[in-house]
Amino acid sequence: MKKIVLDAGTTWSKIIEKDSNSLKSLFDRYLIKTAERMNYYILPSALIKDYDLKFDAMTGHMSEKFIDTKEKYTNEIIALTRGAADLCEKDCIVLDLGSRDAKWVRFKNGKFSDLDWNSACASSTGATIEMLKKFYNVKELKPNSDKYNITCGIFGFERIMDDIANGEEAAEAIAKFVHGIAYNAWQFCKKPQKVYLSGGFCESDCFCKSLENYCEVKKLGRFVLCSGILEN
Repeated sequence: MKKIVLDAGTTWSKIIEKDSNSLKSLFDRYLIKTAERMNYYILPSALIKDYDLKFDAMTGHMSEKFIDTKEKYTNEIIALTRGAADLCEKDCIVLDLGSRDAKWVRFKNGKFSDLDWNSACASSTGATIEMLKKFYNVKELKPNSDKYNITCGIFGFERIMDDIANGEEAAEAIAKFVHGIAYNAWQFCKKPQKVYLSGGFCESDCFCKSLENYCEVKKLGRFVLCSGILEN
């Protein structure tokens, strides 16, 4: 059965296209992989607005701009829970961290047990890193043993600019910010021994290695929420 689902993030959107190739001509350059009769895309959220696209199911902060019926929308926590249920151990914590917010769900005996969602103190962390790397022309971030004790992108931006103004290399200052995010994320999800990580930070080696200072990290990738609405 053909189906196209959307996880519309603040900066990047993820799309899974099942049993169809209708989007390939539009978004071929954003095609990440093809597997099991499905195409996986990651593209700028702003780009979707330029097309009159219809989706069978949606989740994510920006999805309200594309909803033509409320029945197509699934809450992000529900999408995360459904998508991660078969990807992790029966007793575990799954953390989803992207450009806008942080959220986690806990499984006990294979069933949903607990959650938390932070869209305030965790806001703009991923977006801030992308902007800073572009502004300072930083191509690669290496893990830094030091960290900023900050709680959001706004405070992190201030600390980074202060240190760079005092002579620190931009890459080192941004890496300290990333380490601070990793530490805060670990505290936010109750200091687990292992974290199953979902979202854009899965692709940040600097973040994942910083988080490994505190717990074991298992990366689930960026399509967990999409998977959670694909068959529901």
